[in-house]
Amino acid sequence: MSKYIVIFSKEGYAKYTSHLDINRLFRRSIRKQGIKLAYSQGFNPHPKMSFGQPLSLGYEAKREVLEIETQENYQCWYIKDKLSDAMPQGIEIIDCIFCPDNIKSLAANAEYAIYEVKFPEIVNLNDYLNDYLGQNRIIAAKKNKKKEIVEIDIKEKIREIVLYNNNIMSLKLDCGSLSNLSPELVISTFIKFSGLKIDRSDIEVCRTKIGFKGIDI
Repeated sequence: MSKYIVIFSKEGYAKYTSHLDINRLFRRSIRKQGIKLAYSQGFNPHPKMSFGQPLSLGYEAKREVLEIETQENYQCWYIKDKLSDAMPQGIEIIDCIFCPDNIKSLAANAEYAIYEVKFPEIVNLNDYLNDYLGQNRIIAAKKNKKKEIVEIDIKEKIREIVLYNNNIMSLKLDCGSLSNLSPELVISTFIKFSGLKIDRSDIEVCRTKIGFKGIDI
């Protein structure tokens, strides 16, 4: 058996494809192209295939990762070419690499994610960003596991915010099982803090990278 990391992008209308449907797409494509996935043991075996982190509906992505384990050994270029032939418009297979032996699970080793958040060009974020980050606490409302609305302080989960062209934010946020922050909470709290009259539908979000402990992808 061999383990691989498939790197792909999700852009254009493909951003409206749900995470569940992306999972089904890759599973069908892998089977269609004759790549033999390994399966778990037990009463209900399932293919050994997992994503680095789920991607929210409506987000584009430059460098998503899919971890697969196969029954047979393949050359990386073979998997890349085979999957490229099966992908619909908007999904591009960028690369395929061997997964290092010391990495048990990409999802378990996710540490941060970087998002590019593009506001309308008429907005100058530079007027508000320093004051926003200078708050002692940044309080956001979110639903907990019981579907109750609770308030949380998200400031410590924001690793970095860099501004480009006055209207584009690069957010480096905690991402993973230990600590996770949705960019939606940063967007909503920033809009509320700044008082800007911006509709959420006018803001574009693209995840450009997921950072993993022990491996740079």
